[in-house]
Parts: sequence; structure tokens; C-alpha cells
Amino acid sequence: MSAKTNMQVIEMTAPGGPEVLTLGERPCPTPSEHEVLIKVTAAGVNGPDMVQRRGHYPPPKGASDLLGLEVSGVIAATGSRVTTWREGDQVTALTNGGGYAEYVAVLADHVLPIPEGVSLEDAGGLPETFFTVWSNIFHQMPREKGTRFLVHGGAGGIGSTAIQLGAAMGYEVLTTVGSQEEADWCASLGAHHTINFRNDDFVEITRAAGGADIILDIIGGDYLARNIKAARADGRIVQIAFNHGSKVEIDLMPVMLKRLTFTGSTLRSRPDDFKAAIAKELHQQVWPFFADGTITTTTHTVFPLGEAAAAHQMMEAATHRGKILLVPDHGN
Repeated sequence: MSAKTNMQVIEMTAPGGPEVLTLGERPCPTPSEHEVLIKVTAAGVNGPDMVQRRGHYPPPKGASDLLGLEVSGVIAATGSRVTTWREGDQVTALTNGGGYAEYVAVLADHVLPIPEGVSLEDAGGLPETFFTVWSNIFHQMPREKGTRFLVHGGAGGIGSTAIQLGAAMGYEVLTTVGSQEEADWCASLGAHHTINFRNDDFVEITRAAGGADIILDIIGGDYLARNIKAARADGRIVQIAFNHGSKVEIDLMPVMLKRLTFTGSTLRSRPDDFKAAIAKELHQQVWPFFADGTITTTTHTVFPLGEAAAAHQMMEAATHRGKILLVPDHGN
């Protein structure tokens, strides 16, 4: 399989709103000795893409400046030292950038096979959220059944992934949603309790249930103090985004009194070996859940690559449930 000399990509004219995303053309990448070149079938749209587009999440040194942290597709070429993949293999992969394109070069250790029962297109929305949730919640952590797990933003990509993983691990999953439609959908994914944040106080409801052992938060802002109230003694609060801001004034005394752990991370800056280890764990421990239907894909909308701006508008309006994908046409 031969790649084209040049490929279509989505570029940024400048940091800003969705309108700065434009269709452009660049040379097709050449994989290094430890990389594979993937002909992209679908690329996932994720929260970090929004932050990078606004100019606040620069790519790591040596990474592509293009947006796109996950793809699915077919391997078009392999580096000289790659032995695990062959040309023609159908795969999904975590990238350090460059996914909004017809082709992307990815480290071979960050590539996974398509889970059984998952389409090649839908697989483009798996890696970023599954790597993120698994590494923050389950990697090297106790996984006792009955653990009470509060997931904020259950209808989004991260939230829907966290709900499904929590339910698959036997956790009691609570999640915040913004409508009855979102509540019903999250319940279908395995959430045991849905809390409409527009009408109800998640702190009160979570405490009535016994308090959360683990809280996964992408909201920030006033949720930071409220999460501390909602957590039970010896609980763990995991912060992976700050959609409502990261600078707040809070009373930390309850953190000490409850012996809470407050932590967080970003995935993109983690070492390559760490991501490779997460890829192996997902393949061994999570991918089988797709085969038996315990976990499903959550594709909401698919846009042509050239309509990346519209995809970002939908993401920021939060009118979607699950994942938004971009699909190159490869000249078809």
C-alpha cells in the first residue's frame, strides 16, 4: 500500500475559534524506524483539541502541530524496526498530534488492533478517552467491586467511557447530566444514578448514597470545592480538565480531615513507555469487553475532514452524546 506524496490536513490559521480551522495540504509523513504510517479512516475530536486550537495546549517537542490525538485506519507502511504490525493491518492508535489528516505516523507501541465487533470507523473514537480514563482511574489502582464512582459530564466522550469502564469493573457509577435524554442514555451505558445538575445538587445526592470513593472531574470551577464535600473519607478526586476554570478559592481543611487524595494529569505529556504500557493493559483487560457487548462505541456524529470547524462548534456547544469523528475522503 503506497501513501500519496501530499495529503489533505486541517490547519489553524491562528489561535482562536472554530473558524480558524481550514483545509490545507502537506507532504505525507514518513514513519521513523519505530513508527507505522496509518491511512486514516477516522479521527476523533476531543477536548484537548479545543484547548490547542485556542492556543493553550502546545504539542510536545517533535510532535506534529496538527490537531488530532486519535485515529483508526489501515497501516500503509512500517518503520524498519517495527515487527508487530504489517502493511494492511486495521488498527486504532493514540497519537501525539497529526490525526486531522489523511495519513499520520504513530509509534508502533501506541497502536492497537480493532476490538472485536467494532467497525473501523467507530474505532477512531476509542484511544484518547480510553487511555485517559484507564490511566487515571484504573492503572495500578485497587479495583474493588462496589467502589462508588462519580463521573462528571457523563454524556461526553470522557464521561461515557468512564461510565462504561466503571460499570464493567463492578463499580457503582453516579454521573452528572444536563437533560433527561442524557440521563437515559448514560443509564443505558451502565450508570446506576444519574443526576441532572440543572435541577439537583450532586453533592447532596452523592453524600446520601454514602459519598464517592472516586470522582472524575472535567469541570473545575466551583465543582472543586463541591467535589471535596461529595467525597467520602479516604476518597480520590481526579482532575483531568477545567472547563469552568482552574483558579478558585477553596477551603482545603476537609482534604486533611477526610484524608483525601487530589490528583490529575494530562496524557499527551506522559512518556512514550507509559502510553505503551497503557496500550497493553487496554488490549488485555478492556478490549475483550467489546467482544461480549459489555462496552460499546459511542459515535454520535461523523463529519468530513473538511468540516472540522463544524465538528468543533458541535463539541463546544455540548449538543452531542459520546464521540464526534472526522473522516477524510482520500480523493474519493
